[in-house]
Amino acid sequence: MLIRLNQAQPYVLSLFRFVVGLLFAFHGAATLFGVLGGNQAETGAWPGWYAALIQLVCGSLVALGLGTRAAAFLASGSMAYAYFKVHQPEAFLPLQNGGEGAAMFCWAFLLLVFTGPGTVALDRFFGSRNTAAGAEDTPRRDKTPAVSV
Repeated sequence: MLIRLNQAQPYVLSLFRFVVGLLFAFHGAATLFGVLGGNQAETGAWPGWYAALIQLVCGSLVALGLGTRAAAFLASGSMAYAYFKVHQPEAFLPLQNGGEGAAMFCWAFLLLVFTGPGTVALDRFFGSRNTAAGAEDTPRRDKTPAVSV
């Protein structure tokens, strides 16, 4: 059972990345354009309009798996800012201050910064052209410890 789960891990990570990025992009589109049931922010208004722009752009990039780590880093930081500047002054816990979404997005994107995009991503497609045949852009995870002599 664990072998099958481990084999599926890179594909499930890609699905996770796609869903989180798409939800984030939808949130930004709702705020920027007033679609999907959102209230349109005034163009250029700080910080709402700029946050929505970051959400749309970074969410789209993460969903596509293009520049995933950089986009996820920016998205995570924007959600940390949103949580501590907007939600946390209202109350300490996310459940009390309405910041569950900001906290979840922040941690989900931070996870993607460290895990990368997964197997199914445009990063992998473009990266494979720039690397030697068969070489991966992620380090090997051998079970044997490295020994230096």
